[in-house]
Amino acid sequence: MGHVPEPAPPRSPAHHVPGGFTNPGLSAPRTFRDLLRWRREALTKRIPPPETYDFPLAPNDPAFLRGNGDTPTVTWIGHATLLVQMGGRNVLTDPHFTTRCSPVSWAGPRRAVPPGLAMDDLPPVHLVVISHDHFDSLDEGTVRLLARREGGDETLWCVPLGLGPYLRSWGVRRVVELDWWQGTQAHGLAVTAVPAQHWSKRHLIGRDRTLWAGFAVAAPGFRFLFCGDSGYPGDFREIGRRLGPFDLAAIPIGAYAPRWFMGPYHMDPEEAVRVHADVRAARSVAMHWGTFVLTDEPLDEPPRRLAAARERAGLKENAFRVLAHGETWVLSGAWDAAGMFEGATTPRAS
Repeated sequence: MGHVPEPAPPRSPAHHVPGGFTNPGLSAPRTFRDLLRWRREALTKRIPPPETYDFPLAPNDPAFLRGNGDTPTVTWIGHATLLVQMGGRNVLTDPHFTTRCSPVSWAGPRRAVPPGLAMDDLPPVHLVVISHDHFDSLDEGTVRLLARREGGDETLWCVPLGLGPYLRSWGVRRVVELDWWQGTQAHGLAVTAVPAQHWSKRHLIGRDRTLWAGFAVAAPGFRFLFCGDSGYPGDFREIGRRLGPFDLAAIPIGAYAPRWFMGPYHMDPEEAVRVHADVRAARSVAMHWGTFVLTDEPLDEPPRRLAAARERAGLKENAFRVLAHGETWVLSGAWDAAGMFEGATTPRAS
């Protein structure tokens, strides 16, 4: 009897590298030298501070949100924080309710406008998704407050690989770490982590040690895509092919200037319109703008550029909306998503 060779070890995904993760196909990632160049150039520009802006808070109805059963809605709380109601469940994205996105409370980018919905006015939260470890998306103070809310032990937190230890140390009980295209189910929702083109770094040393991702979430009759932070083109057409069409996509439109530095990691409004088509979204909502001064464009510029790009693409305003802080968009005409998602693998829950 001849020798039977041992099976080859499974091949690591292309975005896995020793010690962390990478963006496959991104030929020229930005370096620390590029970062220094950007910061030097920013000193020569007049970037309006947050107090320059007067963004109105939209009136909302917390009693309606708490009592809502089956009506799909999306409420923009600010930056990348949205409350999405679907299938009788409440989903929160990149929750940020504190004053600054910073490792300290006394310095760093501060809000231009308060959260559009107070944390105390939130309905019970069934699912939280977090896209990556940057301070505008993963906020320790907010995580601790949400974990202590009544019913917080029942909230499922879905995060990219490597973020679980942060959340557990801050009091979160139920965490699932997902690789791209992995999925899990809870509270009648199917969640799949999807690729994004970004990066991670939370401390002075150690870049790209944790993963970044977007999330597709499905309930019977409704599909939602949270793109997270991402440059273009990424894998948006593949996301649309595998998991779409979507009833609603939350797509970033801000933090794009200067393009020579931000282009690989943050899409601009023109690219956001392409993402709307690539993922086969029936409707999209703009996010990641108008809250923190993070880059060089004025905070109120992204909606104007989005309106122009939408018009050039022949899209109606209601196809890709810009909401005021706190505004709730009541959605109707959902796609049939009873089959949930195909092709998602299930990781070990932790």
